[in-house]
Amino acid sequence: MTTSSTASSHPGISVGPTSEFSLFFRVKPGQGPSLRSALEELQNTEGYRPGDYGMAIQTIHEARFVLFDEDTRLAFITSFDGPWDAYMEDFFTSGPTLALFDVIFRHVEGYDGLPDLAAVKAFVLSAEQAAAAYARNYGGTVKEIRKAERVNAAFQQVLDHPAAAELLEHPAMQPLLDEAGD
Repeated sequence: MTTSSTASSHPGISVGPTSEFSLFFRVKPGQGPSLRSALEELQNTEGYRPGDYGMAIQTIHEARFVLFDEDTRLAFITSFDGPWDAYMEDFFTSGPTLALFDVIFRHVEGYDGLPDLAAVKAFVLSAEQAAAAYARNYGGTVKEIRKAERVNAAFQQVLDHPAAAELLEHPAMQPLLDEAGD
């Protein structure tokens, strides 16, 4: 496990190819209700709705916004695959994600818009606090996990196909069948 300071180009803790980071902000006075509405709108946006898995940045494992202290503080907590600088570049060049970012973060102190990638990084690093501990319950990148899901779906189709019975009797198939039975 690697811990990096906020002065480096890689904040947060990494476990394998995945890193975490957490951002904490003060909500501008009187902006709590507007921010809550913006977050509800985000939650209803394609790719971000519960059950949607089409976020514009394909390396994000999960992300959450948490309003706390009576809507006077906002936390953004996420984990992602790959180098932090590449994640920030993807974030900045993703039109939908950057637009959503703007709608939400205009309600927090220290946000003056994001005219360039350097401004995005500076804003993020100004609010970043590395986790004291970070663990994952599974290995693999988002890309690897999505591939495993596709392979599993294809294998389930083979298992359900009547013409596959003879193939499934072959001893080499036993490890797959054992896993499929779980």
